[in-house]
Amino acid sequence: MGVFWAAVVVAAQGQQPPDILVSRQLAEAEGLGVGDVVDLATSAAGANARPFRIAGIYEPTPDPMQLGQVPREVRMHLPDLLSLTRGPDTPAGTEHVDSINIALTDPRDADAFARDLASRMPGVSARSTSNPSFDGNPFVVLERFHLAIAIVTIVAATVFLLALTIMLVDERRETVGVLRLIGLPVHRILGQIFFEGVLIAGVGALFGLVLALGSERLINEFFQWRYNTALIFVRITPEVAATCVAIAVPLGAVATVAASWALLRRGALRLARR
Repeated sequence: MGVFWAAVVVAAQGQQPPDILVSRQLAEAEGLGVGDVVDLATSAAGANARPFRIAGIYEPTPDPMQLGQVPREVRMHLPDLLSLTRGPDTPAGTEHVDSINIALTDPRDADAFARDLASRMPGVSARSTSNPSFDGNPFVVLERFHLAIAIVTIVAATVFLLALTIMLVDERRETVGVLRLIGLPVHRILGQIFFEGVLIAGVGALFGLVLALGSERLINEFFQWRYNTALIFVRITPEVAATCVAIAVPLGAVATVAASWALLRRGALRLARR
């Protein structure tokens, strides 16, 4: 749990003060280490500062909502936090909190828990942070935006692939004409073209996956260094890889067959002439 503070000053060693944990970013910025004794205060002037001993340095939980903000945080025991932040006019035990996090044994009971809490304590609401559909979640909008971009990209790439395939197939019209003249039926030629399209699309999808996996670590390390965070920016999961292959291979095969079908509708002599 973090506290408001303005300055951290290494204090002289004396009586063993309470232990705290310091975020990695704060320790690096202030040159702090395990075992140092620091003074923490809730005001910029440093009034009523109390000494604490750094018992460890931790990596803050990555939060996309805080991207670009260096998490300079301190975690301490709840009694120490209350005694440090309690106002002079606030009796002990009368502190209040704005929100708390609750972990359920079964996350599927979140809706039932929220209804039960609302009936028992009117005015107190509970909502699941793991449910992407709850109100006010900016990642729902971001996910839909990514979906829209993906659809537009796939449609544009399909049109470009179809035009490129038509040009490549047209260059092989003489070969197709010779195959027609020696008696090969259209469906057999289409089957061969379809197999070739599946093979090329599969190799292309495999190359794309290898490229993505190879650049995944570089992208994550660069942006983690840039924003000083442990947040994972790119992750190629088996589900993502399977979706990419399921889209790329059929589109490549269909584009090849569609481009070849227009060519095979021509006469054999017309295809074979020079």
